[in-house]
Amino acid sequence: MMVDLNTLLTVCLYILGIVLLIVLIVLGIKCIRVLGKVDKIVDNVDEKVTSLDGLFGIVDKITDGIVLASDSIISGGSDFLSRIFNRKKKEDDIDV
Repeated sequence: MMVDLNTLLTVCLYILGIVLLIVLIVLGIKCIRVLGKVDKIVDNVDEKVTSLDGLFGIVDKITDGIVLASDSIISGGSDFLSRIFNRKKKEDDIDV
């Protein structure tokens, strides 16, 4: 009786191992197919991004120019205001 139970469990384990191996092979093949599709999508997105690099470069240069101009205007305005307020303080100091 014990010998029959051991062989039965061994056969069940072999069958389960074979089924598990087949399932893993099928899942591996499906993963390979999915990775192929993902690779095509990534290549497509990469092509689209590289086509927009020139546009982004132009936008970057334009924004740098705007920032430079606005910084110089703000700096000039603050210098002008500081000169006006410093003159008034100097005139007040002279009167005393």
